[in-house]
Amino acid sequence: MSDTHVTQAGQTLTAYEQIDSRPLTGHQKSIIGLAIAGNISEFFDMFLIGFVVSLLTSAWHLTGVSAGIILACSGLGTVIGSILWGRLADRFGRKHAFQWCVLCFVVFTALSVFLPDGAWILLAILRIGVGIGVGGLNIVSIPYVQEFVPARQRGMLSGLASVFIPLGLLLGSVSQSLIGDNWRVLVALGVIPVLLLFWLATVPESPRFYQSVGRDNDARKALAWALELPADQVGALPKVEQEQKASYRLLLSKHLKPLVIISVGSFCFILGSFAIQSWGQTLMKDAFGFSTQMVAYLFMGVSVADCIGRFGSAWLADIIGRRWTMFSFGVIGALGCFYAAFFHNSGWQFYIAVLVIMTFADGVFGILNAFGGEQFPNDVRSTGLGLGYGIGATAKIVGPIFMGLLVGGDYVSQHINIGVVTTAFTFFGVCLVIGAVVYLFAQETKGKDLESL
Repeated sequence: MSDTHVTQAGQTLTAYEQIDSRPLTGHQKSIIGLAIAGNISEFFDMFLIGFVVSLLTSAWHLTGVSAGIILACSGLGTVIGSILWGRLADRFGRKHAFQWCVLCFVVFTALSVFLPDGAWILLAILRIGVGIGVGGLNIVSIPYVQEFVPARQRGMLSGLASVFIPLGLLLGSVSQSLIGDNWRVLVALGVIPVLLLFWLATVPESPRFYQSVGRDNDARKALAWALELPADQVGALPKVEQEQKASYRLLLSKHLKPLVIISVGSFCFILGSFAIQSWGQTLMKDAFGFSTQMVAYLFMGVSVADCIGRFGSAWLADIIGRRWTMFSFGVIGALGCFYAAFFHNSGWQFYIAVLVIMTFADGVFGILNAFGGEQFPNDVRSTGLGLGYGIGATAKIVGPIFMGLLVGGDYVSQHINIGVVTTAFTFFGVCLVIGAVVYLFAQETKGKDLESL
């Protein structure tokens, strides 16, 4: 028997105890890197549409309502994608779902490049398709990572899939500063993630998914790949007492409490931060008078602040626990919203508030979905996270439309009443406080093995 899975006392380690006792291998880092690259690439387009809409408001004479509909359709797609791909990932595997998310996103992005001028309704429809792909990727990639990494580092390592998402915003800012007002070229850059499919071909399916469908031999091979060991040196697999197909009936009958917590909590946090992701560029340009070029530079700073916040929440979650990380970040993000609501005499004051909101209210997404996935057992993990986050992601529809109705106007670039900021950000701040409190009722999962959840 190899000493790679025997303790000093002579006791055999199980497969997952081997993972917990060893440093990360290159293959485990590859899974994490794939999830990071996928989320950066996919959300690059979701952030980029904010820049594109800020350009099209003048070029296409968009009203506040039509701009809000375009942005809300991205949110609608995200809701559908979160629910759809979460379910499919539990039925057909994380890897297959990941693949189809990428293809869905790329195809609808490519079609958007060839739209005729002024076709904002068609653009909105295509944004639903893009959102379906994007919405599923984060839901699929987090359980994918969680099921390959040590329990003691699971919050940080699975959170990394979300930590670097704001780099998509940074890439969007850099792209706009380099390309300027050519929105078609900006959109075309969103096709690049098709290259992820080559990386995906080099990694196996999740071992825990294999076990959930009774394929223990394949699960052992996947673990051997992760541990970089021969399959016969991998320890015992945990027993699956009863193989159950993921279903909404099972989810609602046995896991209703975590589903409600994730749905309500996600809605509040998303609503508190997504409005800035979608409307922030337009507010900075048309309400506070910053130039398009300056807005691009300022949002580079926003993306850096968001990355710092997400890294901080992922790191703190393994130190002080998931619940208190969620609570503290939500409260500080709410304070940023209230500052934006009542102290925005200049664009720079508003920008400071944006930095605080994105560092904390959006920064909490470094752990939010990872924590959400940990609320469910292996057989319904992606289904539960997908449905809960999908319900919460309706905030990506409500937020942009709410802002669009407040803005109104003949077309956005004419003028945005500064009073919009007070009304909207007071509401967003209250939502963040509610979200922070809701997550205090979730099960703390810091350091716990996935099989015990």
